[in-house]
Order: sequence, then C-alpha cells, then structure tokens
Amino acid sequence: MAPVVAREAEFLDALCSLTLSPNPPNKVLSLVESLSETERADLLSLANSHHVIIRALLPVSQHAAKTGNVALAKWATDSLDQEYSRISNALTWLESICSELESAGCPTTVMKSLDHWPDLGNDLDLYSTAEDEKIVALMVERFKAHIEARSWGDRLANKWNFAIPGLPESVEIHVRRLGQTGEHTRLAQRFVTRRRKKALEGHTYFIPAQEERIIVATLQRMYRHFYFRVCDIANSATIMESGELDFKELQRASEQAGIWPGVATYMLVVSDHVKRYRGSAIQLPLEVIKAARFGGEQIKPRARFLRVPVLPQGASLYTHQLTRTACRGDVPATFRLSLLPPLASAAAVAYKITGSDKGVW
Repeated sequence: MAPVVAREAEFLDALCSLTLSPNPPNKVLSLVESLSETERADLLSLANSHHVIIRALLPVSQHAAKTGNVALAKWATDSLDQEYSRISNALTWLESICSELESAGCPTTVMKSLDHWPDLGNDLDLYSTAEDEKIVALMVERFKAHIEARSWGDRLANKWNFAIPGLPESVEIHVRRLGQTGEHTRLAQRFVTRRRKKALEGHTYFIPAQEERIIVATLQRMYRHFYFRVCDIANSATIMESGELDFKELQRASEQAGIWPGVATYMLVVSDHVKRYRGSAIQLPLEVIKAARFGGEQIKPRARFLRVPVLPQGASLYTHQLTRTACRGDVPATFRLSLLPPLASAAAVAYKITGSDKGVW
C-alpha cells in the first residue's frame, strides 16, 4: 500500500536523511519511532520503491538498540533480515545467470542492480553483446525462464524480460542497445569493453566502469523515467566521491552520445541533494556545472518519487540529444529518437484509459 499522500513528502525526506546523512538527526529517528504499525509499513514500502531498505533501516536499528525501544528494534531487525535473505538468494541466481551466459559466449555486464549495494533492486539488469536468439534460448533452456510480454518500447530498446522459477526478481537483459529507443549502440559497447570485476558476498560479477555507471543512471533518470529515487542519489554520490571517476572521459563519451547536458545535470542534482542532507556539496569540475541545465531546486517530491519536470527541462535534453545525433549523421539513431514523442503520447493515452502504460513502455 502506498503511503498516505499527505505524508509522502515527509517520508521521502526521512529516507533521504537516513540514507544520505552520516548521522541522521534525532528528529528523523524520532519520527520513525512515533509511527504506527501501518505507517511503518508505508515507510517500508516507500523504502523498497527507492531500493534503500537496508541503508535506511540500519541507523534506525542502531538507534532502537541504543534507546532500548524493543518494538522498533524488532520491526527494523525483522525487516532487515527479510531483505538480507532476499538479496542473498538474488545474488546467487545472478552469478549463475551471468556465468552461464559467459560460458555460452555471451559477454554480460550487470548494470545498475549492484550499484545499490548493500541494497539490491527489484529486478536484475544485464547488458550483453550476444545475439538475441542465443540469449533467449539459453535463458529458456537452462533456467526454464518465461519470456515476459514485450512492449513497443521494449522492442525498440531491444530488451527482454524473463521470469525464472525460484527467483522473485525479474531478469531484464538489454541486447546490444541502450537508451529509451535503443539509439545508443557505440556507447552501449563500452559496457562490455570497459567492464571490470566486482566481488560481493563470495560471488563475482562483471560491472560497468565508473563512467558508464553514471551514464546508465542518467539515461534512466533524465531521458526515460524523469524521476529520481533516493538510491540514485546515494549510489551516484558514492561514485562521484570515490576518486575513481574520470570526469574528462565521462564528458568525452557523453558528448559523443549527445547526452552531456543530461549527465552534467544529473550530477549537479545529486550534488545539491547531498549538500541538503550532509551540509556540503560534492566538488564538481567547472565543466560539469557549466553544462548542467538545472540543479536540485527543480526536483520536487510527487507520487512517491523525486520528479524531474518534463517541460521544459526534460524536453530540452531530448531536443539536444536529437539535434546532436542528427548532426553527426547517425540516421538510424535519429530515426529511433524521432519515435519517442509519439510513443510517449501513446503511453499517456494508454495510462489514462487503462491506468497502465506497460503495453507501450
């Protein structure tokens, strides 16, 4: 059940504070203490939507243990244990899927899902350079996977969703393309050519380089969904503060793909939110600040998430991408991008009629 609308903004603010602040203020911890059982369930549901259950509840659990609040401690501990169990199962499956794909000659990189660590998303996102038929056959034969119905957007983006018995999370595999309309092919190749290994809980995976992790987050937030989750801010802040992010390489790759203003804007939004909850912003190169179209002041809580205005902000990023793509002579990508406005319109109509846009997006 979604949190009561009147309290969504308050709950979102609390999740940001619990997740982004190294020492959440007592007023936030007191808020969680004061919630009824139903309200705590609402807060947990929202934390799940933002992929921050563990990061948000760990400080609550520690506070409850310190203050001797047995009921709060039990709620936090039980919720954490349940989430740890889910994640452990998903990590085992994820390693098995990646290993099988690699062994079959399907180079595969885990996108986004592991960025949430110690949390994990509600689906498992992968990218592969292999042929569609090869991937689909392996998933069906080896894992008895069911192929989920593909929307118009799925077909354009060339992605497949699989449901596997024993794995609650959906497996989403992007094949040779990235972007809302599958317009990025050269950029997508970097997710395999520049990938690196990551070890977690005794499992090993290939993940994108730091620059690609920021790029894929930008594609999702600034060019597809137009909203931020708390995890997006926390995840990207960690990358941006790691000292491992090559801002010049990130700019070079993003400019080639026509999305540098979106990437710069994404990073400025993250920095502004970090400043709000930690007191100091992330130090960004001047080139990032100059290229950004807006900052965190434009992001407002609404309908469970932190929303990016589609007009004019989101539309201007799309226009820039389309123009740059056309100018570099990439006719196929330009054509694909030109399909986005009618696709978005169809999705809006479908949502108004049926309450869902799944058949479109």
